[in-house]
Amino acid sequence: MSTWFIVLLLSIAAVALFVVGMSLTLIFKGRNIDSEISTNKNMQRLGIKCAVQETREADGQADCSPDDDRNGPSAGCSGNCSACDISH
Repeated sequence: MSTWFIVLLLSIAAVALFVVGMSLTLIFKGRNIDSEISTNKNMQRLGIKCAVQETREADGQADCSPDDDRNGPSAGCSGNCSACDISH
């Protein structure tokens, strides 16, 4: 067998192993792995924050005052990395 064929088979096997592992997690836990900082209770309990949010807090740029539209703090202080915008 040629080398490229062996590499192709190993790549397919690695992807299949990953898919099986994620499927087993979904089957046994009944949900997907929660890797979002804003919704993962264990990350919040440990005080883990978005890197952009930590940088803004360290620089004093984070605006954590309540917004006019909402009762809670602004998106930059929620710990939600999807709400963090690097360009600000």
